[in-house]
Order: sequence, then C-alpha cells, then structure tokens
Amino acid sequence: MKRLLDLVVSSTLLFLLSPLLIALGVAVGMLIGQPILFRQRRPGLHGVPFELLKFRTMTNAVDTGGRPLPDRERLGRFGAMLRGLSLDELPELINVIRGDMSLVGPRPLLMQYLGRYDSTQARRHDVLPGVTGWAQINGRNAISWEERFALDVWYVDHRSFWLDLKILMITVRKVFRREGITQPGHATMPEFMGRRS
Repeated sequence: MKRLLDLVVSSTLLFLLSPLLIALGVAVGMLIGQPILFRQRRPGLHGVPFELLKFRTMTNAVDTGGRPLPDRERLGRFGAMLRGLSLDELPELINVIRGDMSLVGPRPLLMQYLGRYDSTQARRHDVLPGVTGWAQINGRNAISWEERFALDVWYVDHRSFWLDLKILMITVRKVFRREGITQPGHATMPEFMGRRS
C-alpha cells in the first residue's frame, strides 16, 4: 500500500507540476548556474547509497584560495526562497519513482554520518528515506539532532499508511507557513558530529 501511494502520488505530481519544474530549472540555470540539479550520494534503506536529486540552491562562489565560501554567502535570495518553500526538493519525486526513497520517511542525510550514529539512531535506516517525515512536521531543521533522530526512530516504530497520510497533509501546511527551515544563526543545518558525551 505504501509503495502504491508513493508511485501514484509522485507520478501525478510530476505530471501536474511539469510546467513548474521546467520554469524552476530555467530559473536555477540563469540565477544560480550550472548544473541545474544537485546530485549527491546519500544513504538509503539499510545505509545503501543512492544518488539524491535536488534543484541547486547555492552558487559555486569561492574565496581567493579557491575554497567554497560559507553556505550563508553562497545561498542567495532565490536559493533561500527555493528552500523555504521546499521547491528544491521536487526532483526527489524521481527518487521516489525509482524506489530510492518514499514520500514519507526519515530524511536522507550525509554518508559520513553513518559512522556517527549510535545503535538507536542508526535504526532510522530500517526504512526508506523520505521526501518528508515525522521530524519534518515536528520541527524540521529548527530542532536538535538528538530530537530529530528520536522522531525518526519513533516513525520507524509507529509507521502506517494512515500516519503517512497525516504527515503528507501536515507537510503541505508547514511548507506554506515556512516553519522550521533553519536553526537560528545558521543558513543550513549544522553538521552532525555524533552523540554528545
């Protein structure tokens, strides 16, 4: 039932939103640069890597030494708008159709985090990662890593078709309210370094 929901909803959204996706792709290319899509290996089910697809939100600006500038300086107004409305995540619908992701599940994070989880936190990989999830509607990026992982594991233990529908409906409301996009003082989520002692 979950896979059927993923396929029906993601395919329908891709069809209905195709004019928007094309327009966003053109805008990203003109205002942020090439490539239009951001591609990155992320851990999926059981930590198996897959290629995540998103619209680019940051430029390639570097300092005099050739090092990328801080996220805050590379994330312009247009990129911040894409993130605030979660429009940058629309290409992830392709990941859902491929079976790399589900519409609902713990968000796919960075590969280097795999070795930093404790045994409980690692259980977030017992299910497919999601475009949205329980943590996203209960704080998104404005909560601590520990709170976020606790919410992810809660979802793993309580997941159901009806819970997924609830999360999807609340996600729509949260996106339009632009709640929990970042932590105060950060342009993006701070790096997870492991459980604090």
